[in-house]
This record gives sequence, structure tokens and C-alpha cells, in this order.
Amino acid sequence: MSNKIASCDICDDHPDLVRVLPPVFQDFGGLTSFHGPVRTVKCFEDNSKIKELLASPGNGAVLIVDGGGSLRRSLVGGNVAASAEANGWAGVIIYGAIRDRRELEATKIGLKALALIPVKTEKRDIGDVDIDLEIEQVPIQSGAYVYADEDGVVIAPRQLHS
Repeated sequence: MSNKIASCDICDDHPDLVRVLPPVFQDFGGLTSFHGPVRTVKCFEDNSKIKELLASPGNGAVLIVDGGGSLRRSLVGGNVAASAEANGWAGVIIYGAIRDRRELEATKIGLKALALIPVKTEKRDIGDVDIDLEIEQVPIQSGAYVYADEDGVVIAPRQLHS
């Protein structure tokens, strides 16, 4: 979903309920404000599971990827982001690197990552889907709810605002 729900308001209204990812992410997608139910992927320098999942119906979900913080290979590029948009994903948050800035900016999804790198991913079909993650000491469960905007990324146990 792309309607604006401010992360600051979520934090103000529910301070004991939410967790906030550290401010290490940059915006690269066509939307800077997005929210939705969380799906998760854990992988390292291999985007096979990401590509597979984003090629399926997203139903307004946000994919959060623990890429181990690697800045050596891109986990999402223009083609994968276009697939996510076409399949109804609200956004993708990558704890790792991505590529194809111009193509990413042209999509109508939110896309946050640590940095850009032109090197493509490896393809080994390795990764885990819909598992509990911990990114920068913040636990994230598949099925939680995420609110992301220019101010940050907030993780809630459930949808707090529609």
C-alpha cells in the first residue's frame, strides 16, 4: 500500500509496541512511504529466493531481506523490482546492496537498501523464506507489519493503522 502513514506517528502512538530499524537504509524505489504485512527472506549474495517470491502475488506485502549486510553483490535490480511492482508488492527492504538506480526509481514500490553496487548476484538457489530474522539486533517475524517512510522503518506485531 502506498498511502502515507507517518513512522513518527506510529512511534508516538505505540511506543511500547513497535521496534525501529537503525537509520542505515536509503530510499531507491519510486515510493518513499509504504507499509504492509511482512514476508521475510534470509540469503547471502544469492537472490534466487527473493526473485522467486517477488514473482508471486504480493497482495500489498513488504519483503524484508536479511542479506547479511553484504555490499559485495546486488540482491535486487531493475528486473526484479519491476516484477515486484507487477505482482502487487508494496515494497522491499534489503539489508544488503541493490543495483539499477534509474530502473528502481521508475517503479511504483518502496525500496530501501544499504547501498548500490553494480555486481550481480550469484545464483545458487540458497536462502530461507518466511523465517524469523534479526537485523541490527531488531527481531522481525514474517506476518508482522512494517511502516516505512523517509524517517525510518518501524516494525509492529500487527497492523496499527489502515
